[in-house]
Amino acid sequence: MRRSMCDAMARVSMRSLRMNEFSSLPLQPELLQAVAALGFEAMTPIQAASLPPMLEGRDVIAQAKTGSGKTAAFGLALLARIDAALVRTQALVLCPTRELADQVSKDIRRLASAVPNIKLLTLCGGIPLRPQLASLQHAPHIVVGTPGRIQELLQADATHGSALDLSSLTVLVLDEADRMLDMGFEPAIREIVKLMPRQRQTLLFSATWPDAMRAISKRIQRDPVEVTVDAQTDAIAQRFFEIDEARRIDALVAVLLDQSAESALVFCNTRKDVAEVAEALYKRGFNALALHGELDQREREEVLVRFANRTCNVLVATDVAARGLDIKELPLVISYELPTDADAHVHRIGRTGRAGEAGLALHLVAPREIQRANLIETALGQPLRWQGLTFTSTNAPPAPMWSTVVIDAGRQHKLRPGDILGALTGDAGLAREAVGKIDIFATRSYVAIGQAQAAPAMQRLQAKGIKGRKFRLRALR
Repeated sequence: MRRSMCDAMARVSMRSLRMNEFSSLPLQPELLQAVAALGFEAMTPIQAASLPPMLEGRDVIAQAKTGSGKTAAFGLALLARIDAALVRTQALVLCPTRELADQVSKDIRRLASAVPNIKLLTLCGGIPLRPQLASLQHAPHIVVGTPGRIQELLQADATHGSALDLSSLTVLVLDEADRMLDMGFEPAIREIVKLMPRQRQTLLFSATWPDAMRAISKRIQRDPVEVTVDAQTDAIAQRFFEIDEARRIDALVAVLLDQSAESALVFCNTRKDVAEVAEALYKRGFNALALHGELDQREREEVLVRFANRTCNVLVATDVAARGLDIKELPLVISYELPTDADAHVHRIGRTGRAGEAGLALHLVAPREIQRANLIETALGQPLRWQGLTFTSTNAPPAPMWSTVVIDAGRQHKLRPGDILGALTGDAGLAREAVGKIDIFATRSYVAIGQAQAAPAMQRLQAKGIKGRKFRLRALR
């Protein structure tokens, strides 16, 4: 009897496992091939809950944080509906920031790698409009972009080139919809929706569900399936430190030295605090950079590249500037000051502990912020963990292992990551382990090189070039 029960339990377990596999879904073989090539095995909770209704054509409003697998979920759903033979725009993904749009585009392209003749365009602000109008001469199947630029392209008249046509749209996705509403994009979204067919599928993904989210769902969705996946914040350890307001920067230095993390994201509530905190940390020996709204697009990109490739240890940012920030393996998030609402707190801590990895979120709390802490405690539904803070540490600020080298050539020069890696490990004589993350943009590329090897590697690259071509190089300081 006992063996029969064990056999039955094993069959149930195997059946549950199979039901959680991508092969259990009605996906085209090409999409299943791409999923397998990417190493995806069992579906994440958000994928298992949202993909079946999306593949049935239902509208979905889903709550899931960054790193939960939501991009693959809606990416597979929209790719399943694309008719590659129809050269019309059939899917639109709206994102709050250019950085998130770029990441979403890369993820969807990877999912579409085995599907022939799929064209995807990323259309965001911060770059000239005319090249984007020219790229729309031949309609893409999929567009990923920010609301402001999409609205601008829809309003462009024929005298400036071919504008974006949404008359054949079948799928609309709003990614990080709550952040777009916070950023004031609701009017633009409403205008964009007016120019697309009523008979379409609309998918909303958001980390939180404020009233504004519910309201826009009622306006643009039809009988949506609600999908809520636990935020799994149990993978994120949170600690709250009550501090003296006058010693806030000392408290920040103390927790950074205590943790000695290779990478930390510090949130401030104002642009002024971001600049002051980054400067104060730099003076105390930390390799810290500031991310705020006054940076131009290139400066912002370079800050994000340096933080992502670990040539900068500490990034200081406002909530607005960090929206859409997609940094994998971020071990530590710190609130220099508590945010004024609980939803912003959820977004902050969601930057760490991604994809099931352990994360740590630390929060500095002056007496005037205790009421904010109480609101966060209510929102989390569990007591906050308070801890004492010591200001004596023998640790020194961690030094970055990498240096960032800029190459003044990119996609427009047909430069690929493999070309740069080959030049560095060939003519430049570096070991593979001495080359870190490589980022390619339209007209420039960034490569992380081990600190000790960066200068000689640049000299050799200057002399030998890349694929027989010589480009200007410089190191970011």
